[in-house]
Amino acid sequence: MNASLAVSPVFLNLLANRQGKPAALVFSGAPQDGLPQALAELAQKLPCYYRGEAASLAAAGWQPLPAQRVLRTDDSVLLPAPEIDWIEGDWALQPPERPSGSQAASRALALQLVQLVGNDAENHEIEALLRRDPTLSYHLLKLVNSLGMGTGRRITSFNQAILILGRAQLRRWLNLMLFAARDGDLRSAMLLARVSVRARMLELLARATGQGKAAQEQAFMAGMFSLLGILFGMPLEQLLAPLNIGDAAQQALLHKQGELGELLSIVEAAERGDFAEAARRLEELQLSPAEFNAIVADANLWMLEVTSEVGAHG
Repeated sequence: MNASLAVSPVFLNLLANRQGKPAALVFSGAPQDGLPQALAELAQKLPCYYRGEAASLAAAGWQPLPAQRVLRTDDSVLLPAPEIDWIEGDWALQPPERPSGSQAASRALALQLVQLVGNDAENHEIEALLRRDPTLSYHLLKLVNSLGMGTGRRITSFNQAILILGRAQLRRWLNLMLFAARDGDLRSAMLLARVSVRARMLELLARATGQGKAAQEQAFMAGMFSLLGILFGMPLEQLLAPLNIGDAAQQALLHKQGELGELLSIVEAAERGDFAEAARRLEELQLSPAEFNAIVADANLWMLEVTSEVGAHG
């Protein structure tokens, strides 16, 4: 195999459409052989692009990126010019506008629910808080009913929904609902997509490094919480203080320390296109770039499931 085509880490960056919603992917990294088969599956689900020449990507159904139809911005997005189809950049990571009272209250309540679930609160305590937000409670019941959960009956109470969904799945759903779209917050959809990729990647990386189920769950949670500061426009340390999360997640999120901090650093390096740094850290963990690239593709497939489900359930 040509040295220029040796397998190295890659990443898939999200492109937003004109409405600011995640709607396409663009390949980031060196064209190479040995790319994950899931890239072809991604290309069947949404527009997927690459820059330059990449025969392996073209064979997987990816297309050349029409540069003249892409706007790159790291600032707040205004309505783009008519010739623009796609928006890329870190504009969704900008500080939020001051939310309305109802929006702020809804997100604050979701954060309280995350805290209760993390502290293993009684179901009646969680139910009491759910009753204070009709939007959250409605979508919880709708989610559990639509999933069916193999019960053969409709779910009509919060307590029933909590019992059937289970604490682990309830925690994941609440984490995702923190980032779910809010009227007036253009960043929400892109933040949800980006944090979903992060969380799933950290979970899969923890599995690939031989960590157990509990550590994988903690890795997923760390990924979800890693953008909380950006979501709320507050210091992350302040937001994490009332949450009952383990020391490993705390050290990873606040100081990039420990095994989990290493995994988060790899993901962040790939996000910013520093593939040399990502490769160095992967080598230290004895993970191959091919394994990492498969995780990148799988995480994006999972993100598409999550964003479609959250969109369907509010």
